[in-house]
Amino acid sequence: MLAPFPKSPPRRMTSPRSSSDVAGAYNRWAASYDADKNATRDLDAVVVRRAALVIDDRDVLELGSGTGKNTEYLAARARSVIAMDFSEAMIARAHQRIPTSNVRFLLHDVRDTWPVQPASVDAVVANLILEHVHDLAPVFFEAARVLRPGGQFFFCELHPYRQLIGAQAHFVDPETGETIQVTAHVHTVSEYLNGAIEAGFTVRSIGEWTEDSAPEGSAPRLISVLLELD
Repeated sequence: MLAPFPKSPPRRMTSPRSSSDVAGAYNRWAASYDADKNATRDLDAVVVRRAALVIDDRDVLELGSGTGKNTEYLAARARSVIAMDFSEAMIARAHQRIPTSNVRFLLHDVRDTWPVQPASVDAVVANLILEHVHDLAPVFFEAARVLRPGGQFFFCELHPYRQLIGAQAHFVDPETGETIQVTAHVHTVSEYLNGAIEAGFTVRSIGEWTEDSAPEGSAPRLISVLLELD
């Protein structure tokens, strides 16, 4: 039987340099992120809107909020949203996009202890961020810490099948024309699920998603997992 209150693991997951590299890449990407052709981004937006999230009039913490593509949707339903990202340029874009008063933007690295009070939110939502985190355990434990009992943790990520055949977050810098590959780590499905269970979560659903325009037989582009805190 799982203990009701998980023990806290080490808080730092990657070296400061790798953290800086990823943040720097997203700072460079921010100006063109919303305009670039990006099937992964677009499918992710569809997936989060289909998720069985209980967020109406609830308090939500969003990890990796980026330019606000999902923040806007969450804010329209939730009582409050803390939108966390470690890219200043991405947050600046989101500020322009979302003027609503129920969103608080937080510049912070998800790999460090979150500046969020224990048992203070009803849902944690993370999209296309865990691939940039080497050690997943502290993320799951932090989510368990900040969630209220029965709270939900939903995440959607590039499917490991896609990663294993070479897919990786990347963009063309509009100023230099250089193709930038954003540092990423391959996590197996068992890593996601066992990490969640060890932190005290119950797995409620798993989804594997491919865009409608993909050729028949294509590997799933995204994997989504809905968890509930025991």
